[in-house]
Amino acid sequence: MGRVAPLVRAEDERTRRRDTHRGGPGWRTRIGTFAATAAMVSAGIVIGAQPAAAAPAPIRLTSASCPAEIVQGQTSGCVTELQNLLNAHGAGLVVDGQFGAGTLYAVREYQAATAIAVDGRVGPATKSKLYATGGSAPAPINLQSSSCSANIVQGAKGGCVTELQRLLRHQGYAVDVDGDFGAGTASAVRAFQSSRGLTADGQVGTNTKRALYDTDESPSTSLDLRSSSCPETIVEGQSGGCVATLQSLLNGKGQSLDVDAGFGPRTLAAVKAFQSASGLTADGAVGPNTKAALYANIGGGGGNGAPAPINLNSASCPSEIVQGQRSGCVTELQSLLNHHGADLAVDGDFGPLTGSAVRDFQAEKGLTVDGQAGPNTKAALYGAVTPPSSPPPGGGYAKILDVAVAEAEAGTVEGSARANSYGSSVGLSLSTSNYAWCATFVSWVAKQTGASSYRNSYVSGWVKQARAGNYHLSVTTSPQPGDIVAFDWDGGSDFTGGNEHIGIVRTVSGSSFTTVEGNTGNPNGDNDGVYVRSRATNSGYDVVFIRVR
Repeated sequence: MGRVAPLVRAEDERTRRRDTHRGGPGWRTRIGTFAATAAMVSAGIVIGAQPAAAAPAPIRLTSASCPAEIVQGQTSGCVTELQNLLNAHGAGLVVDGQFGAGTLYAVREYQAATAIAVDGRVGPATKSKLYATGGSAPAPINLQSSSCSANIVQGAKGGCVTELQRLLRHQGYAVDVDGDFGAGTASAVRAFQSSRGLTADGQVGTNTKRALYDTDESPSTSLDLRSSSCPETIVEGQSGGCVATLQSLLNGKGQSLDVDAGFGPRTLAAVKAFQSASGLTADGAVGPNTKAALYANIGGGGGNGAPAPINLNSASCPSEIVQGQRSGCVTELQSLLNHHGADLAVDGDFGPLTGSAVRDFQAEKGLTVDGQAGPNTKAALYGAVTPPSSPPPGGGYAKILDVAVAEAEAGTVEGSARANSYGSSVGLSLSTSNYAWCATFVSWVAKQTGASSYRNSYVSGWVKQARAGNYHLSVTTSPQPGDIVAFDWDGGSDFTGGNEHIGIVRTVSGSSFTTVEGNTGNPNGDNDGVYVRSRATNSGYDVVFIRVR
């Protein structure tokens, strides 16, 4: 994923004439969107990639040299470091120090995978997680193995240091897990040694190693129960930092336990009381659902204030999760939808975009498209339903020309609230006066009808996927009403010159056809918008008809 450059292109002949006075080649700048980029990235396409310049030297994200939040549009060594860390987690970015659309996509993917609110902003939680989950650090090696030095000291690097840092974090010390024994790690070692009555020399010898692996002493209460540092299910008889955290959380829910890190009868009774009050099975075992409920409504529990995720099949979630709800169930729903390709902010709030993502998912899986996450949708989200090998009856091009949906939009003028709402189909909230939105309109129609799960604000994306036979799209030479038609005004049918357009076939008569198009010239000479146009296959431009099967 390299840097994504803005594209310029014209939409039709009238757009080309109208924009000439704006300078340059007379085409408006196309503003890139994450949804379009994500679709291209998934297909292995880099749009408008430029030769990579030398990247600024990396700067540690947690240093004072980096802003509190690293966001799209920035260029710095902090972004270089971010890209390196994301690549260590499989992003495959071109490391150029520029926070473009590809980096934004990778950040969101990482956030979704690690249960951080998916906002594309690299703040304290994302920075910490990037380092804590290993980043580019060497694989950890047990400190007591023969592969590690008898005395591990500042300046050492490697898997033994990764393990040391991992253990220090387990004990509650906020160190970066990077495999490099620097001053921060040395300080944490000395603090740990002091807390254990050991000589605070910052050297990790036999006694310090033994104490690091002894989690029953002086437990930290800063451990996250949902992390890999804690057992999947915490039960009576266990002890250590995870139990101490559990006791602290229970106290925050109204209990009055001694935080002694021992899971005894009083802690068991408190867990059962909490489970009963939360509508969970009161079995005293602290598994994923109980952990999620304990973190619910705690600042940062699900990331940036989102309610902590709750398994959709638990008793804590309603049978039907619908628009308007806000809860950990919605947080979980949004995270699952993102894993299936959506681009949602994981905020626990079931709004219109979440509803649209649910409908897209249902259409893709051959489920009833109602926008409600009921039993069948929940099962499919967790992978219990195999996607159909062909679209369900009633889909495809016939459904697109239910074009009461498309044709009723005729006369919608660009820049209006209605026209601007089309951008919701590709995650864009930008005035249609500011970008070329013909493919966005096609995406919106497909979304409203449920005829296709594909969305892309680039004409080239629709053509490429149709030619490849992806997303139930294909190229046809026998157009019918409801097909999609792409125009290459420059000829050559390569759709790479930036002078393309796209619409929906309305009627066909020999070599002539009519279309419903967005971002096209008003036949009456006023502002561009959605209009019915007359086209032909022998008018000096190339066309490709796309069938939605």
